[in-house]
Amino acid sequence: MVSDVFGEVGIAATYGLVGLVLMALGFVLVDILTPGNLREQIWVQRNRNASILLASNVLGVGIIVATAIAASQGNWAEGLLSTAAYGILGLVLMAVSFVVLDAVTPGKLGEIVVEEAPHPAVYVNAASHIAVSAIVAVAIF
Repeated sequence: MVSDVFGEVGIAATYGLVGLVLMALGFVLVDILTPGNLREQIWVQRNRNASILLASNVLGVGIIVATAIAASQGNWAEGLLSTAAYGILGLVLMAVSFVVLDAVTPGKLGEIVVEEAPHPAVYVNAASHIAVSAIVAVAIF
């Protein structure tokens, strides 16, 4: 019984690590898509626009990872692989949605994100990230 608990904790830890790696990749992706240093923008300059965009990315990754874990049905190795694969797919699609939205709207979205004043376009982009994540999550089942 105790060994079962430790085994389950180990499985949860590996899923958690995969989720953390995917969230870190999401951070890097948002940093690449936006001008300047994202850490500086959020933690030093307290940029609300950048924070909203990153938060939507992290939340989106969490949605995908949680769904992939739920869909794994106890198959640990396959679950880890699908979690990583769907997580990466979600990140790629979120980046594509950012680029497409930037292409079809006025201004440069990356520059809008790092503006000091709150901008409604950031909410649209954040909603796009969550929508893409929900689509990927539903596709898992």
